[in-house]
Amino acid sequence: MSITAVLLAGGESRRMGRDKATLEWRGRPLWEWQIEKLRALRPEKILLSARSDVSWRPADVGLILDVPASRGPLSGLAATLAAVETDHLLALAIDMPLMRTEHLRHLCGLAADGTGVIPMIDGNAEPLSAIYPKEARSIFLEGLQSKDSSLQPIIRKLIAANVLRVLPVSGPAREFYKNINEPRDVDCRS
Repeated sequence: MSITAVLLAGGESRRMGRDKATLEWRGRPLWEWQIEKLRALRPEKILLSARSDVSWRPADVGLILDVPASRGPLSGLAATLAAVETDHLLALAIDMPLMRTEHLRHLCGLAADGTGVIPMIDGNAEPLSAIYPKEARSIFLEGLQSKDSSLQPIIRKLIAANVLRVLPVSGPAREFYKNINEPRDVDCRS
């Protein structure tokens, strides 16, 4: 099984008031922490999904621009899935600094030919830290044609088609999926 990893960093960060990727978290910018986690998994490629190129993107990390006009993470995931040549895509959001490499490795281990893994917390999918098989491409591209840019209906469709396997997340692992959206989130957790 071959995997490409993508760091999703195309959000507007309206509530944060600045680019989340460059926020300092425990002495380093968020992007450094997240890229380090992805590198530890040794994927075939690491990509950055963003609205435009950024000065902090490492030379060994490829760039995938959101499909215009950007519709949030849907645009980034659709564009990345359309471009990958591997069997699976591991997605990780820039603003999930509590995610652990071991947990991402566990997700990778649950994927199979033609099937990815979607974490679920209390019935809600966590699509920004998940494994998507290349077979999810068409459904994501179809989702771009919809007026609804929410990922939840797409995830439900992928689950119904047996393209995604559900991983219920409980206990301490729930913390891994917390994201930072406002300045007070950084102050509380760093």
